Amino acid sequence: MSDRYDGKPLGALIAGVEGGRWSRRRVLQGAVASGAALGAASLWRPGQAEAGTPKRGGIFRVGLHDANTADTLDPATANGEFTVEMAYAIRNCLTEILPDGTVVGELAEGWEASSDAAQWTFTLREGITFHNGKPLTAADVRDSLLYHLGEDSKSGGKALLATVTDIKADGNKVIITTSSGYADLPYALADFHFTVCPSDGAGKIDVSGPGTGPYVVEMFEAGVGADLTRNPNYFKDGRAHFDGVKFLAINDPAARANALLTDEVDAISDIELKTARLFAQQDEVVIDDVPSGAHATLPMDMRVAPFDNHDVRMALKLAIDRQGAVDRALRGFGSIGNDQPISPSMPYYTPLPQREYDPEKAKHHLKKAGLDSLKVTLSAADSAFNGAVDLAVLYSEDAKKAGIDIEVKREPNDGYWSNVWMKKPFVVSTWSARPTPDVMFSTAYKSGADWNESRFSNERFDKLLAEAKSELDNVKRTELYHEMMQIVRDDGGVVIPFFRNRVMGRRTNVEHEAKISGISPLDGSRAAERWWFAS
Repeated sequence: MSDRYDGKPLGALIAGVEGGRWSRRRVLQGAVASGAALGAASLWRPGQAEAGTPKRGGIFRVGLHDANTADTLDPATANGEFTVEMAYAIRNCLTEILPDGTVVGELAEGWEASSDAAQWTFTLREGITFHNGKPLTAADVRDSLLYHLGEDSKSGGKALLATVTDIKADGNKVIITTSSGYADLPYALADFHFTVCPSDGAGKIDVSGPGTGPYVVEMFEAGVGADLTRNPNYFKDGRAHFDGVKFLAINDPAARANALLTDEVDAISDIELKTARLFAQQDEVVIDDVPSGAHATLPMDMRVAPFDNHDVRMALKLAIDRQGAVDRALRGFGSIGNDQPISPSMPYYTPLPQREYDPEKAKHHLKKAGLDSLKVTLSAADSAFNGAVDLAVLYSEDAKKAGIDIEVKREPNDGYWSNVWMKKPFVVSTWSARPTPDVMFSTAYKSGADWNESRFSNERFDKLLAEAKSELDNVKRTELYHEMMQIVRDDGGVVIPFFRNRVMGRRTNVEHEAKISGISPLDGSRAAERWWFAS
């Protein structure tokens, strides 16, 4: 069930999952380095179907976790699974990442980069319209991206575009200039924050719902659900097979599973792991178990005592039994972590010595911090992921052998991300897989990034991040990321116990192509567009 490093030299190409179930292929290749055009393949190229030819029709009912009463359709504030599913169902990005990890064009039909990767020109597809009938223009794309870069912007995607100095609309082209080379820009622009909204042409965009995406919003109620109907003018042939989509907010895992078993929904985004194997024995449902770079974190606010002390952080990192956490909290549906967020399934990954559970060494670090014992509170809720509270409890048990008393505080599921995460000093968190190390590091570890949950700040790390972002030599870039992984592992403020497989459920009449994405649940949060009913 776990994704394992296959021992092959990675360089800057690929770290695969042994057994061939899931892999990520790097496609920037040498085109950027040589100054040649980096073209976009067709998004809707034929794929190998799991069980026959896609059929059109029906209402796709989906039970989703991680829904909140504070959710909106504003792409800047999207973060929970419900809002991410909505983002991709109603809007499109310039680019998209396919299940095999390749980045291809969505609203863009192609792109090319300057020789130093500091200027990118994206050419838009023709004939695309928004749900309200407005034709898509380069100004819509420009203003949608600039929306995240305002001085007062709190967008979770802002850090990904931090080096952007100019965005211009020129006919059917969007020209993006950065202060230094940004080799991963096509990957970054597939992030759910960067879905395109209609603009008034003067800089203001409509974030209330209109998009160019496969479905149109008929009803949206935060924390409850949404009704969508198929966009009759959708520009992708062979996509958006359902007549409509009904997203239901079902945060409780037992209720979500029961809804699938009783045919109230056709698919669910996450299955409670302690029942997953029994669930798989049901004739009317199918379990999709997909290895991914999704991972759990236990971030410590490094500004706050005692987490501002390096030895305290090291003690906490040494006080968790990682394999035990995989076996018990994940029921084996995952692989051990190493206190840095780059998984073996990502490009540029190179292994580091594995940190082991060592209570005695943890005690040594406590003594170096001037402590004989330590008591901290860890906040958790299963809205983070199924098993989050179990992980916290198991961690608490493990830590006792190191003289560390972790008091687990179970927080309400509703509002966890707005009221607990990045508000309380020690919490359980979760991250979806990111396509490249730059996206992960820029989002959550760069000094000052809005989603830097541990408030990690390391001058050397930031310098390396800037260098790697513009480095076009694959070998050098791999070396830079290796050092960054080590800095986060040894100096950072997050415990990363494991990488999680995506474990999802669907009715037997719901079909999809043979390979599905593990970046986020339900085929990279795009099941509404990619899947279909067999009958």
